[in-house]
Amino acid sequence: MDFYYKKRKPSLFMDSEQDLLNYKRVAAAIEFVQGHFKEQPPLAAIAEHVHLSADHFQRLFQDWAGTSPKKFLQYTSLQYAKEVLIQRNANLSEATFLTGLSSSSRLHDLFVKIEAMTPAEYQHGGRNLQIDYSIYPSLFGNILIASTTKGVCSLTFEDTEEGSIEYLHKLYPQAKFKNAVSPFHLQALSFFQKDWNTIQEVKLHLRGTDFQIKVWEALLKIPFQKLSSYQQLACSIGREKSSRPVGNAIGANPIAFIIPCHRVIQTSGLLGGYRWGLTRKKALIAWETAQHSRKDDGTV
Repeated sequence: MDFYYKKRKPSLFMDSEQDLLNYKRVAAAIEFVQGHFKEQPPLAAIAEHVHLSADHFQRLFQDWAGTSPKKFLQYTSLQYAKEVLIQRNANLSEATFLTGLSSSSRLHDLFVKIEAMTPAEYQHGGRNLQIDYSIYPSLFGNILIASTTKGVCSLTFEDTEEGSIEYLHKLYPQAKFKNAVSPFHLQALSFFQKDWNTIQEVKLHLRGTDFQIKVWEALLKIPFQKLSSYQQLACSIGREKSSRPVGNAIGANPIAFIIPCHRVIQTSGLLGGYRWGLTRKKALIAWETAQHSRKDDGTV
């Protein structure tokens, strides 16, 4: 498998080990600032926490996020989240949320196709399914991608390979598994590249109830660099009084990042939960925002 990547790996893998190390340092910096925000730690203090010089940390962070550490960490704040939600209420009606968005904002909706598993596949835990899986590095830590012959069925951030595989077996207890690379995996990996001009269509083959599938499809309609509340998402599917069931369906989402459950936060601006850790959720939201802001402020 190492030979396969040396010959055919996409740009995501060019500096994969370094990207993983950079993400761990970014995550550590976020945790540090969140724990010491009242002290407003200077750049040097944050850099020292991740065992780098201030200049090195500034350059590393700029390369990873596309913006300065100060601005990036602002994007993780409660106040920023509140502002985004207020802006959404003012500018995006339910109709535009569902149908009127530009193609550049609807990348997930336009390029991701969900096919639900058959009732038999759902009820029997994936019996008769062949699932290929492999672990890949990404900008936000290692991910496990698994696929059937019809599409990606699981994409998870995990701290350990054992945890990733254990979750996969719980999701599909009756399936047959093989540690192997699939073309579907490479389609999914294109979403983790910084340049989405050459993004491929991603096919998902998901095990879920009709309600869960409906919620996951609604998540795809949340624009890149935008946030939604649980209540707003419930309203978008005509279930205004079902915020809790909607939240449960979001929590059961088996496809990290591509189905962007990280973009859903509480009405108060608090982040709420995230299966793959709140630090990673902060990093995902702030990174997406930074990709837009770097163009506005001339950052390259």
